[in-house]
Amino acid sequence: MSQAQSQSQTQSKWMLPTLGTAAWLGALLLLGFVLVGLLGPLILSDSPSAQDLDHLLEGPSRRHWLGTDENGCDLLVQMCYGARLLLGLCSSVVGLCLSLGLLIGVSAGYLGGWLDELVMRIIDVLLAFPGILLNIAIVALVPKAGVGVLIFALAVNGWVGYARVARAQVLRVREQEYVLAARSVGCSPWRVMLRHILPNIWSPIIVQATFGFAGVVLVEASLSFLGLGPPVPYTWGALLAQGTNFFWRTRHLILAPGLAIALLVLGCNLLGDGLRDFIDPKRTRAR
Repeated sequence: MSQAQSQSQTQSKWMLPTLGTAAWLGALLLLGFVLVGLLGPLILSDSPSAQDLDHLLEGPSRRHWLGTDENGCDLLVQMCYGARLLLGLCSSVVGLCLSLGLLIGVSAGYLGGWLDELVMRIIDVLLAFPGILLNIAIVALVPKAGVGVLIFALAVNGWVGYARVARAQVLRVREQEYVLAARSVGCSPWRVMLRHILPNIWSPIIVQATFGFAGVVLVEASLSFLGLGPPVPYTWGALLAQGTNFFWRTRHLILAPGLAIALLVLGCNLLGDGLRDFIDPKRTRAR
């Protein structure tokens, strides 16, 4: 082997895409959130509604590590229960939007024709409305909006991003040789989509889901801050709203949920950026 070939192979080896440090940091932040949501309520024996009337709005202490709220409830316990609720809500919304977006986007991109035209016009209409305003309008129409109504409100326009990405990927791969070969041997359109197209477009969909998770966190926190979220007082947005009422008296009610929301969204974005660069190394080389 010549020296030039050896040097070329060495350079190509070092240019292989790797998951960067920022992406690993984002993955650790997201993993920490999942562990807190799953294990936190199990480890902490107290109820989120348990009151300590002798320590109202108390700052962090040995008895209450993150302090208490206006009702004397332990903020750490409420944050853990809020994380569990947020984890279930985000997982449900992302899973529903992902499934619906894949079904619509793959079908429209592969079948084309009037179906593709209809789907794109529906997407244009939904994109014409600000997402958060549409979510607020849907939730506000229900007198006592629960978690189910909130999931529906977030999924009404949440599938659009997944459908657009899926459709674009299908338009890219539907003329590949393996797809044409499957069609030439008589495979049905649904079999081609499920067995030959769908497995080859997962990478950008996963990246979209990572960013979508962060978007659901922000929307849910915004709705809870406005009093339109789940009917429980321990969602992170509701705790943040409570903290604004006592901003000049205590800071921990704002710092704890606000920092938790910021770190979670940061983790999702770091992981999404890292996965995007890992999947498409040309982006990394162009920087």
